[in-house]
Parts: sequence; structure tokens; C-alpha cells
Amino acid sequence: MVNEEKVKVMNRLAMYEHGEGRKYLPVSRFYRSDYIGLALIKNFFLVTIGYMLGLAGVAAYFSEYLMDNVNKINLVTVAIYIVVGYLIILIAYSILTYIQYSVKYSRAKKSVREYYQDLTRLEKIYGREDKRIPVRRNAGGNKK
Repeated sequence: MVNEEKVKVMNRLAMYEHGEGRKYLPVSRFYRSDYIGLALIKNFFLVTIGYMLGLAGVAAYFSEYLMDNVNKINLVTVAIYIVVGYLIILIAYSILTYIQYSVKYSRAKKSVREYYQDLTRLEKIYGREDKRIPVRRNAGGNKK
């Protein structure tokens, strides 16, 4: 006989696993600090690469001016501006990344919590069914 409650719970679990569970289940395997920390490390490298590419683009655009005035430019001041600009952009993107991944993590945990409640409900259903089914033994006393 088919247990309708079990079928409904299993259907809900399967729909979750193939729907929003695909993006939320991997997130739930991390601790919050680890998940956000990995995102911030990735953010650091991406911002650094992006800033260097942007700086190279600006230098290429103004290359003629830079070549004509290389002796007149105060390189220490320019280096300070470059480093301060990098730090400002890095801090801004790090704050945005922290907020974004904190929200994403909390949504994932909330969504996965409901999934685990359904798994617990399914486990209880199977536990009730196991109590109703008698265990048959053969002549040697072993379970079949």
C-alpha cells in the first residue's frame, strides 16, 4: 500500500533538490565565517586584477602624455594616489561582498532548514513503517 504522506514529502524533497536546493545546499555545507571568508579572498584577488587592468588601461590611454612628462611627474605622489585608490576600492568592494554573502548565507540556511525538517519527517515515517513490518527469520535464526 502506498503511503500518501511519504510520497508528498519525497516529492517536496525532490522538487527542492532540483530547484532552489541546487544553489542553497552547497552553501549550507560551510560555516558562516568560512563561506564569507572564501568570498572575501576571492573578492581580494578579483579586485586586485581588475584594478591592475584598469590602471594599465588608463596608463595606455595617457601613454603619450606620460612619456612626454615623465621627468616632471612626482612619482611618489602618483604611487600614493594609486595605493590609496586601490585601498578605497578594495574596502568598498569588500564591504559589499560581505553584505551580499551574509544575506545569501542566511537565506540558504533558512531554506535548507525547511529541507532538513522534511527529511526528519520522512525518517519518522520510515521508522513507523519499520515497526509495523515483522522481521522474518529462516531456520538458522538469521534475518531475511
